[in-house]
Amino acid sequence: MPVTNLVRDQIVEAAALPLKYVAHTPCFRSEAGPPAKDTRGMIRQHQFEKVEMVQIVRPEDSYAALEALTGHAEAVLKALELPYRVVALCAGDVGFGSAKTYDLEVWLPSQKRYREISSCSNFESYQARRLQARWRNPASGKPEPVHTLNGSGVAVGRHPGRDTRELPAGGWKRDRAVGARPVYERGDGAR
Repeated sequence: MPVTNLVRDQIVEAAALPLKYVAHTPCFRSEAGPPAKDTRGMIRQHQFEKVEMVQIVRPEDSYAALEALTGHAEAVLKALELPYRVVALCAGDVGFGSAKTYDLEVWLPSQKRYREISSCSNFESYQARRLQARWRNPASGKPEPVHTLNGSGVAVGRHPGRDTRELPAGGWKRDRAVGARPVYERGDGAR
């Protein structure tokens, strides 16, 4: 939540919204669960860097902003020509405080499975209430909590495109037959 702190204890005027921030941030994590689970290679690092995307928006705009934010994260994976899928998390998998979360998962040939590489979440007013981040609603003239959205563009150093050994010899091609969200598949037909 460090980037979101830019609006701590503020009342943002309606005309200033949405606020959009991008930051390159160091990340540190201690893993829950059994030791050495998913720690082989570059997948579950304890320290890594990422491109963080944050938006501060009017409450009525937050779900459209989530779709746009997820689209920005997808654009990075498209530019890298990595096969990916977008997964809407169920309530049991959504992080504490998040109202809705999408995970972007990239196909890792070495593991023969998709792995989460990015996540985009709408926290509605949860973070804003804790931060006292508000906007002045022109309809009521009163301060109300803004909605906050967080997403990661890509975790630098652990995305599979960083290592050409993860890319198949035939490269990747786009499967245009799949619905609204593009799915990429390998040149040999495997997803």
